[in-house]
Amino acid sequence: MYEFMDGKVVEVTPAYIVLLVNGIGYLIYTADPYRFEVDQDRTVRVYIYQAVSDSAMLLYGFYESADKKLFEKLINVSGIGPKSALAILAGKDRGGLISAINNKDVKFLTRFPGVGKKTAQQIILDLQGKMADLIQNAAVETETQSDEGQSVELKDALSALKALGYPAKQVMAIAPELAKKDGLTTDEYLSLGLKLLMH
Repeated sequence: MYEFMDGKVVEVTPAYIVLLVNGIGYLIYTADPYRFEVDQDRTVRVYIYQAVSDSAMLLYGFYESADKKLFEKLINVSGIGPKSALAILAGKDRGGLISAINNKDVKFLTRFPGVGKKTAQQIILDLQGKMADLIQNAAVETETQSDEGQSVELKDALSALKALGYPAKQVMAIAPELAKKDGLTTDEYLSLGLKLLMH
């Protein structure tokens, strides 16, 4: 199993990044690809979880080791797969998530794509009181316009929201609100979009 990889980000897409390590490009799924930037001159560390099944071997990457630990806790819950876990992590509100679990806030948890009431209750049952090691890490951590009036950054953020599992109809419904904010980075648009979808 991998713990982390040090390499150079050579591609960023709405669902994954490609990390170049010693001449090999690794496709790594991540909750927030736009937190990483394509930079051939800078080496970054990506914390890795390797998922092996009969049909595939997939890599999931995280900016911080605490996110990897939280991901591992989530996918051990019955009903939570890697995609749902990434969608939960994309919210970035670690404190809110941990608080919701400890306070049995089913409503908060069901706002995530792929998480119904039954799964939310299972998350609480399995993880309540078991997040203390993550609490200390629970802080929330340019503008070329396209011909449709949406910036490239906004388009990428909308694509990332769809890749996380949010229905296209919901994503497009918040697009006008996001478009009112000029000059945000893709990561900032994504963060704001997640807040709007969670309300």
